[in-house]
Amino acid sequence: MSEATHTDKTKAERRELLSYVWGVGLALLLTLVPFALVHWGMMAKSALYITIGVLALAQMVVHFRFFLHIGFTHKREDLQLILFSALLLFIMVAGTIWIMASLAVRMAMPA
Repeated sequence: MSEATHTDKTKAERRELLSYVWGVGLALLLTLVPFALVHWGMMAKSALYITIGVLALAQMVVHFRFFLHIGFTHKREDLQLILFSALLLFIMVAGTIWIMASLAVRMAMPA
């Protein structure tokens, strides 16, 4: 292997590591901010829900970009991956709401 290809490979590995470090940092920040907002009660309830939702969407973008390496170029495989991820998220959220609603009905105190 020539010196030039070795240097290019080292730079690419360093760039990829830096991308992962940025991703972890942003994901951690986007996780801690909503926890802090809820813990210290710094906002009204409706504004807090909207803020948490926006930060959750931002975290999804961070995960897609830094960990799944899905950029803003349109490729068919990327679209399929995003749609499959959205389907899984929908199934998990809908299932959680269904289970929690069922538990709420079953745990209700009789009148």
